[in-house]
Amino acid sequence: MPNLSQVQKEVSDFIREKICNNGVYQGEVEAVASHFLQNVAGDIALLDRNTQKTLLLYLSGKYDNVNGIYLGEDTEELPTLEIGDLFDSLPYPPPNKWDFTFIDLFAGIGGFRQAFQDAGGKCVFSSEWNKYAQKTYTANYGEVPYGDIRAIPKEQIPAHDVLCAGFPCQPFSLAGVSKKNSLGRKHGFEDETQGTLFFEIKEILRLKRPKAFMLENVKNLLSHDKGRTFEVIRRALVEDLGYVISYKIVNGAAWVPQHRERIYILGFDPQQIDIKQEDIVVPDKPTEGYKYPKLSTIIKEKVDGYTLGPGTWATLERHKAHHEKAGNGFGYGLLTWPLKDDSVTRTISARYHKDGAEILVEQKGNRPRKLTVNEAMQLQGFNPDKFIFPVSATQAYTQIGNSVVVPAIAASAKIVANIIKMKSL
Repeated sequence: MPNLSQVQKEVSDFIREKICNNGVYQGEVEAVASHFLQNVAGDIALLDRNTQKTLLLYLSGKYDNVNGIYLGEDTEELPTLEIGDLFDSLPYPPPNKWDFTFIDLFAGIGGFRQAFQDAGGKCVFSSEWNKYAQKTYTANYGEVPYGDIRAIPKEQIPAHDVLCAGFPCQPFSLAGVSKKNSLGRKHGFEDETQGTLFFEIKEILRLKRPKAFMLENVKNLLSHDKGRTFEVIRRALVEDLGYVISYKIVNGAAWVPQHRERIYILGFDPQQIDIKQEDIVVPDKPTEGYKYPKLSTIIKEKVDGYTLGPGTWATLERHKAHHEKAGNGFGYGLLTWPLKDDSVTRTISARYHKDGAEILVEQKGNRPRKLTVNEAMQLQGFNPDKFIFPVSATQAYTQIGNSVVVPAIAASAKIVANIIKMKSL
């Protein structure tokens, strides 16, 4: 009786042996295979329709009527392979029914995927370049993300209703371009966003024209380079592409006991959605009935194995003393007992694994300790009883720090889903 990993290996091996000469990038075989299994009759990046049909016929012959996998009726020249219970063992299996489709760019460990799947969506394409984050994503959603989005032909990305992206922000601005022009340097920017990862998003929006998008970034994106960076992004979305957008700085502390301010940008295509800017409300707090997880329910008082070493602790103390003498507040953050009901931690970052400086926990009679992985993930709203980290603690902390506050994203996802449902033309 085959399981998901066995079937995915069969598909990957078949692609390597039979299809790679037809243009599938060697480094994306597992991504193609896993996307195929989650959307067997849909468009798959780097997999042409004739090859897809060949693959479906191969699988139907090999697994016909085994463990719920069988060949259905022909649909638009493609046989349909119904997967049955193949995904049931996953923490977050793909939905059997959905109201809209979305893509997950710069996917990390899938915070956007959880939120938009819970809002009624189905993911039809994911991309994440980091191999360790790919491993975590695969363990939880059964899908290997494609790698570097810059290497994927944009026209091959499947059609979708919503584009989701917590994109990295490299500096770019009108000022930077103008300066290079004034110095006679070649900047290569026919488009002001070209050369940045935001350009990849812009190109996908231009070519695929989804009904909506949600973008997330650090709050400093709004003020970077005296606001010029954000103005380039705003103009690209609104003036170049014609989307109606709304944005807001949202603090994740409204949903979880962690101070985490991020800019959320929601956008809709007025050619497909009957929308005005005032109709788009980016939520900055939970709806009534949300159960807030108090810090005291997350942080354990007695934990072994996470105490800072004497050298690390001494360095942090010196660092804090130096800054206090200079009259500023830089230094480590320490949670002390008893924890207050309204306690909120500092922002957890991707460097947390190094010394835990931003969030340390007091231990009586000993040096303070770092958060456990379970504690850290709960500060981002991940469920420790479901979510899997098949990577080292170092990688897990990095992935958590790079991720999003899931319930905060989920609040916006519900807004996006409702607007698509109620206002589609």
